Amino acid sequence: MPSITTIHESLPYIDSPPTSTQLTAAQTLITRERTLHPDDPNHALLPPPYHPQFLTPLLTSEFSRLSSTSPPPKLNALDLSRYNTLPSQPPNSTPHSLQSELSKAYTSHAYISSRRSHLALLDTYGKTAWLVGNYHLEGELKALEKELAQTKQEIDLVTLARKTRQEEVGSEMRMLEENWKMGVGRVLETEVATEGVRREVLGVLAGRE
Repeated sequence: MPSITTIHESLPYIDSPPTSTQLTAAQTLITRERTLHPDDPNHALLPPPYHPQFLTPLLTSEFSRLSSTSPPPKLNALDLSRYNTLPSQPPNSTPHSLQSELSKAYTSHAYISSRRSHLALLDTYGKTAWLVGNYHLEGELKALEKELAQTKQEIDLVTLARKTRQEEVGSEMRMLEENWKMGVGRVLETEVATEGVRREVLGVLAGRE
């Protein structure tokens, strides 16, 4: 990508808008120049892409799995079936055969008890925490909106000052441009006249010989 820090002179409040022919010619030149430089999908001022160095093989494989399909597949890392209702056991079961089911029952009971405690805390304090979070988010939103409004106002002031300045010097710029064109034309006329005199002199010298 060509350098994007190049500053192009522009006088939109003085120069007349380009015609369709001029726009077509400019687009042709741009297309021709772009063919000479490979396209870069990234902005020229952006830093190079970040490649984290802390990724373990397990995390790398997980990121590959998530990026392989869209939307990403769900992660089934926890087997929730163990927390469901346990199947009934036959009456003649031995304590040894019930050991696995008892372990699952203890795990399910611990999970459900913890879940009930969390739901009770959420029911008691969740609304207040949600309101406090919304209050802070609303403050951040108002600060960002204020900053955005100030930035827009600064842009409008800069645009207005630019327009006023260009309108003030517009007539002078047009006069200087006309004088420059007249000067260039006179230079060309002088060169043509000089060339004609030179040829006349050469013709006279050739006739004397």
